[in-house]
Amino acid sequence: MKLTVVGGGSTYTPELVDGFARLRDTLPVTELVLVDPAAERLDLVGGLARRILARQGHPARVVTTDDLDRGVEGADAVLLQLRVGGQAAREQDETWPLECGCVGQETTGAGGLAKALRTVPVVLDIAERVRRANPRAWIIDFTNPVGIVTRALLGAGHRAVGLCNVAIGFQRRFAGLLGVAPADVHLDHVGLNHLTWETAVRLGGPEGANVLPRLLAEHGEDIASTLHLPRAVLDRLGVVPSYYLRYYYAHDEVVNELRTKPSRAAEVAEMERQLLKLYADPALDEKPELLARRGGAYYSEAAVDLAAALLGGAGSPYQVVNTYNHGTLPFLPDDAVVEVQAAVGPQGAAPLPVADVDPLYAGLMASVTAYEDLALEAALRGGRERVFRALLAHPLVGQYAYAEALTDRLIAHNREHLAWA
Repeated sequence: MKLTVVGGGSTYTPELVDGFARLRDTLPVTELVLVDPAAERLDLVGGLARRILARQGHPARVVTTDDLDRGVEGADAVLLQLRVGGQAAREQDETWPLECGCVGQETTGAGGLAKALRTVPVVLDIAERVRRANPRAWIIDFTNPVGIVTRALLGAGHRAVGLCNVAIGFQRRFAGLLGVAPADVHLDHVGLNHLTWETAVRLGGPEGANVLPRLLAEHGEDIASTLHLPRAVLDRLGVVPSYYLRYYYAHDEVVNELRTKPSRAAEVAEMERQLLKLYADPALDEKPELLARRGGAYYSEAAVDLAAALLGGAGSPYQVVNTYNHGTLPFLPDDAVVEVQAAVGPQGAAPLPVADVDPLYAGLMASVTAYEDLALEAALRGGRERVFRALLAHPLVGQYAYAEALTDRLIAHNREHLAWA
C-alpha cells in the first residue's frame, strides 16, 4: 500500500508517521512518499520519519521528493496537508482583520477566506495530477479551510473526503472523563467544518444511551474551560460547541484578546524552528514532546482510521468526516459539505441520519454555508467584487464598511498568490 503526503515537509508529519507505525495492523503501509518543495525541511522530516519507523520495527519505505507527479504515481491514497504561503501568510491572516475590528483567524472570517483563495486553485491542480496518475486514488483533505477545499474537490469530481481533528479530540476527551475506551464513545456531531456542535454523546454506538447530560452535570466546568466559554453557556445550550464557536459567541471579547498578545502564527513559527533543530539530531527516533504543542492532536489516528476504511482495511465503520450533505441536513443544499458522522468504506462516506437541528444552530449553519458558496466562487473565478460579497455574507463580518476595508487588505496581502489580482 502506497500513501503519499503532499506537504510532507511539515513539522507535523512525524506525528502522522508515528500513527502509521503504531497502527500498522489497521493500515499496512508499504511505501510512504513525502512530497514538498522545501528541500531542507523535507530532508530533516524524512530522516526522522525513517528513524521512527525503524525504531518501531515498521518495514515501510520512506521516499522524499519535490516532484509531485512522481510522488503521487501509483498512490492508493493522497493526504493533503499543505499551507500555501507558509506561516508568513498565516501571520497576515491573523493580524490584518484585527485592523477592522474583526477576528483574525486562519480558517474562519476574513483570514479564512484569504486562505481559501490561496489554497483552492493549488489543491485542484494537485488533484488533477493525482487523477491522471491514478483515477481510483482517494484524496484525504486535512488542508484548511477543510469544508471549502473539500467542496472544491468534490465539485470537480474527485474522490475526496475531508478530515478534521475536532471530533476525535472530543471523543478522546469525553472517553477520559467517562472512564471508557474511545471506541465506546459515539458522537452526534453536526455542523460544518469548524462550526460544529456535539448534540449527544452515546455509549456503544449510534443507538447507545445519550450521556451528554451527565457529562455536562459532572464535568461542565472542565469542558467549558477548554472551550474558553462560561459554564453557564454550555448549561443553557445543552450541547458542546466546538472551540471555534467562541469566535461567534464571544466575537468582541476574542478580538480584544487577539489584539493584546502574539499571534498563534508567531508561536507556531517559533515552535517549528525548535522542532526542525530537534529533527536534525540523528539520534532522535521518536516524535518529540514539543510536537504535542504544535496542534492537530489525534490527527494521525483519525487519518489512519479514515484511510484504512476507504482502502478496505480495518478502519472504523463510522467516522466524522466532511462530505456532501445529500439531504442529511434538509435546510442546506445537497452539495453543501457538512461535517457529520458517516458510514465510511471503499465506496466513500455516506452520512448517517441526523436528528432535527435546533434553529439556533441551523440558522448559523445556513448563513455560513451561503458564505462558503460565495467563497468558493471567489476562489475559482477571482475578482474583487466576489471577495467583497463573500466577506459581506460572513457572520463574522457582515457590515459593508468592514467588507470593503477587508477586501482591500486581503488583496493587498495576498496579491502574489492570486493570479487575477
